[in-house]
Amino acid sequence: MAGDGRTGPLGVVTAPHPALVRSATPVDPLDDAVTAVAACLLATMRGLSGCHGLAAPQLGLGWRLMCLDVSGNPSSRSCAGEVVIANPEVVEAARWEAAREGCLSVPGLVAEVPRATRVTLRGVRPGTGEPLTVHADAFEARCVQHLIDHLDGLLFLDRVAGARAVHPARKGGQAA
Repeated sequence: MAGDGRTGPLGVVTAPHPALVRSATPVDPLDDAVTAVAACLLATMRGLSGCHGLAAPQLGLGWRLMCLDVSGNPSSRSCAGEVVIANPEVVEAARWEAAREGCLSVPGLVAEVPRATRVTLRGVRPGTGEPLTVHADAFEARCVQHLIDHLDGLLFLDRVAGARAVHPARKGGQAA
């Protein structure tokens, strides 16, 4: 994939794909291949109904790269808009609560997952290397943490308290 010049949407891998359980490696945000993959992430996210973010491991790539856009979601209190970020890290987290979430890489299931309702995310913009900070609340904060988990080799199911917290997904449910 890297370096092949593709910028269109790609297929999302599902568990138990090996890329979903490995920690992703940092990337050079100025590398042309990273910029191309960033464009693929965005194109793929835009093409998936109900998708509010994607991490490179969801495309089968072990890179620390993700995109996010919670625009139009009624549960959003904050919205940074369409964001692509390389080497992201959560530097602050506060006010934890459990809520339901699902994932395109784990189709058919949702679970009650405890997450911080306020986070600060730092990283850099692919293509420019410009530092980027996102202050996220509520649904956007949940999405950020869900995507960071993908970069750390975790699925949302790794965060549940037990089988009683996992439920079948409703058709048309939201995925991060």
